[in-house]
Amino acid sequence: MNKLRFTFNALAVVIFTLTVASISQAQAPRTWVSGVGDDVNPCSRTAPCKTFAGAISKTAKDGEIDCLDPAGFGAVTITKSITIDGSPTVVGGILNATTNGIVINITDPADVRKAATIRAVSLNGQGSGLDGIKIFAATKVLVENCFITGQNGAPGNGIEDVRTALSLLEVNNTTITNNNGNGISVNPSSGSNAINVHINNSRMLTNGASGVFFGSNVHAVIFNSVITQNVTAGVFAQQTAGGTTDVNVDQCVVSANVTGFQANTANSIIRVSNSTALHNVNLTIIGGSGKVSSYGNNQAGGLPFPSTGTNKT
Repeated sequence: MNKLRFTFNALAVVIFTLTVASISQAQAPRTWVSGVGDDVNPCSRTAPCKTFAGAISKTAKDGEIDCLDPAGFGAVTITKSITIDGSPTVVGGILNATTNGIVINITDPADVRKAATIRAVSLNGQGSGLDGIKIFAATKVLVENCFITGQNGAPGNGIEDVRTALSLLEVNNTTITNNNGNGISVNPSSGSNAINVHINNSRMLTNGASGVFFGSNVHAVIFNSVITQNVTAGVFAQQTAGGTTDVNVDQCVVSANVTGFQANTANSIIRVSNSTALHNVNLTIIGGSGKVSSYGNNQAGGLPFPSTGTNKT
């Protein structure tokens, strides 16, 4: 009897090992989704899956999910280094009513890169989405050629980054509009490690809070971008813990916001160069010991940008 039990146990171990190996081998470096696909498929180009969530389990770490046609592919949670790319069809869609469109939470110690790339994806919250992209954990996140709108639930941000570890967020050539909260909110929930943010050639407009909001220990550069018609501020910096929050704005248009630049607390600073600020109700608002600093080469309403950081219209 003991010999028989041993044989059964050994056989179970072999079956389990083979199953794990089979699953591992089934993960492809590149998978595909299509509006006419099926998630029971292997997600190959000739037998694509239907959703990002269905494809991600069949995609190897550091792999890529591509779109075969411009369909809606559903919300997805990313827990490993991966690229989601809608470029083959110009844009891949996510309708994320009442939920987050993309959640990024890469915590596996064996995942060395901990990097996610979201390229050419349209995220539409349909008036009730929570966040377009929400980032909990990752070392590097790149958002490129994307369109984010309709995140009108709570908190309703286009992109929300709450990471507490040293990390990077890159946003390139992306439009974020008509959301209830901030266009981009980078506001660590705790910790003293910096999040470095680079925003380039992007548009944050008609959002219900600020175009961009940066919380404690965020170091941000905004270049060649348009920030307009946001309800609270175009650029908002707020340091609430130890450290500093510094934002550098270069070659941007900041217009028609309730406030152009708001440095809300001590140890928060916004530096502005080569930029135009027009038709903001308040050009700058300073709270506590915050500071808005000009390099002297900006324009506000056809006049030189003030270097003192006082309120101007």
